[in-house]
Amino acid sequence: MEIKSADFLVSSAKFNQLPAADRPEYAFVGRSNVGKSSLINALVKRKNLAKTSSTPGKTQLINHFTVNKDWYLVDLPGYGYAKASKKKRESFATMISEYIEQRENLMTVFVLIDSRVKPMDIDMEFLRYLGIKEIPFTIVFTKRDKLSQKQFAEQMRRYKDRLLVEWEELPNIILTSSVKGTGMSDILDFIEDTNKLFKPPA
Repeated sequence: MEIKSADFLVSSAKFNQLPAADRPEYAFVGRSNVGKSSLINALVKRKNLAKTSSTPGKTQLINHFTVNKDWYLVDLPGYGYAKASKKKRESFATMISEYIEQRENLMTVFVLIDSRVKPMDIDMEFLRYLGIKEIPFTIVFTKRDKLSQKQFAEQMRRYKDRLLVEWEELPNIILTSSVKGTGMSDILDFIEDTNKLFKPPA
């Protein structure tokens, strides 16, 4: 897929503020500081489309972007941001779950996981939640360039072993590096193929 345009559309604090569900939609989510904004910018080849920050927890609303004028890219708040207040974390959780469970045109959730860290319960719990709710998802490992081939292979072994404890087969996995552009074409090819399955809500 060639990216011809990518534009910010709207930020929403509540489900009823979301734009019309008239085109396929893809949500990007992960723990705070996973490199989500950098990946989104690398994906659409725009330096500052999604706001990057050295401070985790920057994204606090559901941000919609229109790509090629025919599909939505959605930047969701990060989950598990420890420094946020309990009330704010609960607000984020409610916002994310309401969106994921009720958004009719949501085709796939891209769950971003930092390839440098060992499998964490919070990520596994989120994947389990998506499975229970029967929400299609793809695991996107970020920051691939930060590890040697040996380190990365060891990390993937850890994740595959952990995932296969609960899953009969491994979920779809894409390896990425925002710095080197690794995996961007894989994500876009996946979106292009999935767009063909979209049927506008009645």
